[in-house]
Amino acid sequence: MIKIFKFLSIVLMSLFILCCQSNKEQHVAADSFLPMQIGNLWYMNAQSYTEIQDTVRINKKLFYKFYSLVGGDAVNIIYLRIDEQNKLIEGYPDSPLKTYIRADFNAKIGDKFFTTGKKDENDNEVTVVQKSDTEMTFSFDPIYHPNLKGHPSLVKYIKGKGWAENFKKLKINGIVYQN
Repeated sequence: MIKIFKFLSIVLMSLFILCCQSNKEQHVAADSFLPMQIGNLWYMNAQSYTEIQDTVRINKKLFYKFYSLVGGDAVNIIYLRIDEQNKLIEGYPDSPLKTYIRADFNAKIGDKFFTTGKKDENDNEVTVVQKSDTEMTFSFDPIYHPNLKGHPSLVKYIKGKGWAENFKKLKINGIVYQN
């Protein structure tokens, strides 16, 4: 009888610890400007959507595989992670030494950084143009590109949901949001 009681108390304690851990993970995801979990979906229509399909290790760091179908016939795959400094990093398994900074969620309005720091055509000067507790917008200016310099593009994130686009449906950490 005592052995059964000890066994049941260990099982209950283990369940309690697991429940606390999953609540912590859900809280962290809700606090992220780009929640990352396999199955997360940003859906415009059957021809245009982005879904996290898998994970991969690049230089021993965990990246999420973002698969996008664009216009029904173009595919784009990127690998993203949020690092310890709350920066959104893009990397690729076939070029493990190259990374790109796509966002710095700790930055303040007016802060600037570069996507690669290489001063080549792929390097963008990024400026934080808007930030609140729930939204953040970055302006990307390809200042080293001869034809695109001075034509910045904006990327906006909503905390807990990711990109601020006109999505018809979002699936974030198992919760579906419909527009």
